[in-house]
Amino acid sequence: MALAVRLALENVLHDNGGPFGAAIFERESGRLVSIGVNAVVSAGNSILHAEIVAIALAHRQVGSWTLGASGMPAHELVTSCDPCAMCLGASLWSGVSRIVTGALREDASALGFDEGPVFPQSHAYLQARGVEIVRGVLRDEARAVLTLYRERGGQIYNR
Repeated sequence: MALAVRLALENVLHDNGGPFGAAIFERESGRLVSIGVNAVVSAGNSILHAEIVAIALAHRQVGSWTLGASGMPAHELVTSCDPCAMCLGASLWSGVSRIVTGALREDASALGFDEGPVFPQSHAYLQARGVEIVRGVLRDEARAVLTLYRERGGQIYNR
């Protein structure tokens, strides 16, 4: 989680995008597979959330459209904030077996970010499909990045 929070912080400090960072790791070995930062504003592309970037790069790195392929090590997505609706759905389809988050949905919503239709049933659905969800890891540190983004006048982008 420290890496995801650091990526988010660096993104804010360098004015490269939103206050979100993510990484994909092999669960058993802890080997880093990919990283991602939010590039919505800097690239002018609404889908370039940190999780989407990390997932896309992980697929390319392992050479498969799924991180859950037979014979492949289990993977986890570590993200500095609870995923929005798009990223939560992408996480399921990516093949990760665990999602670990820092700041909570309400922390991002407090800044004005619209996280879309994510409900307790959304998490239950993923868990029923074998995706473990761990929330609030290093929450204070991740929330501090969100606060810094707001203090620096970062753009709140929604539809």
